[in-house]
Amino acid sequence: MISPEISHFLASSTLMGEVDLVKLLGASKGIVLGVVIVLLTLVAICFFVIAYKMIHISQAESQSIKFLDRFWESKRLDDIYRVAEDPAMKYSPLAAMFRAGYVELSKLKKKDATPESLAGKMDDIENVERALVRARVSQMTKLENLLPFLATTGSAAPFIGLFGTVWGIMDAFLSIAEKGTAELAEVSQPIAEALVTTALALASAVPAVVAFNYFNRRLKVLAAEMTTFGNDYLNIVRRHFF
Repeated sequence: MISPEISHFLASSTLMGEVDLVKLLGASKGIVLGVVIVLLTLVAICFFVIAYKMIHISQAESQSIKFLDRFWESKRLDDIYRVAEDPAMKYSPLAAMFRAGYVELSKLKKKDATPESLAGKMDDIENVERALVRARVSQMTKLENLLPFLATTGSAAPFIGLFGTVWGIMDAFLSIAEKGTAELAEVSQPIAEALVTTALALASAVPAVVAFNYFNRRLKVLAAEMTTFGNDYLNIVRRHFF
């Protein structure tokens, strides 16, 4: 036979049809409440970072495509430089690389026009190459900004939630031990409050891991495009200036 308390609990659960998370979160206290606050903060920041990086990377990709089209259509580096300085190309890593290479190339062109040795010309080419590499590293650093937070959230949040759950269940059993006996209806509430921290942990960890892998894949494609663009730009410089 099922006790009246258990029957009442099962019936009420069936009628509700869903978990009242707000009530469970509001009933949290002590260390469990602290864990809940931490996890809620992680969830909020995580979704903000995902939205921000989605916009940032999408802008970088779309602007880079436009700049690359203008780069191959134009015949003069001066015209391409004006395009690269356009505010509409603000987030394009390819435009930033071109600007860095163009500035370095302009410095070399201002040098004396006396014939140089092969070693001197090689040094000049290496200077342009180093400028492109520095710009590429700088742009990748900007694009990867905040991604470590997603990785950290994805790996640490489940452990934070598990800590809150274990602590809450331990506290619930200590309360039972003090009373000596307890019905299921009395035990279920504190255990449910403890388990809500695990649910919050998954709500922050799963989107963080998925978003991190997704953005990481898109950045790898952008990095490959930046490397290819740098090589093409160096080839043009070698043919026309050295």
